[in-house]
Amino acid sequence: MIEILLQAERELTMDRLDQAERLYWQAIEADPRNAIAVVGLARVAIERGDDRTAYAFAVQALGIDPEDAVALRLEARLAEVMTARGEPVHRPAFAVAASEAAQARRQARIQAAEATFAQSSPGASAASPDEGLPHPVAPGDAGGVLPPPGRRRGLFRRLIDR
Repeated sequence: MIEILLQAERELTMDRLDQAERLYWQAIEADPRNAIAVVGLARVAIERGDDRTAYAFAVQALGIDPEDAVALRLEARLAEVMTARGEPVHRPAFAVAASEAAQARRQARIQAAEATFAQSSPGASAASPDEGLPHPVAPGDAGGVLPPPGRRRGLFRRLIDR
């Protein structure tokens, strides 16, 4: 199965849309619940300029796998583009809910990363964001380690002091 999807991806990359579409349909025939292949068909439709069909495939992929990141982004982006053009778009409730859940997960990951960063560098100031991190060794530097940021001597000053 993965070989078919990889070949379809290569065909799509080379703008061989008919071959890519045929391969994606072949993958769907083997596994009708293959969200990756359905997203592939959406991408083929986009390349052909058929946003309405691409949107239908993106929604179908979300129906198969509501957490598929590519399908989530594709559905949301296509809805945004079509709405901006004045085309009516009916976003299914499950697609909106999946999009909102993905946004909440993204926000939670950002907050967790910020909290981890804040805990790993207590007392770090805005003036020296790399304080507490290892510093490179400079050849001939006394002790083999550069002084921490904020207390480094400039290159010009080091050359004069030699």
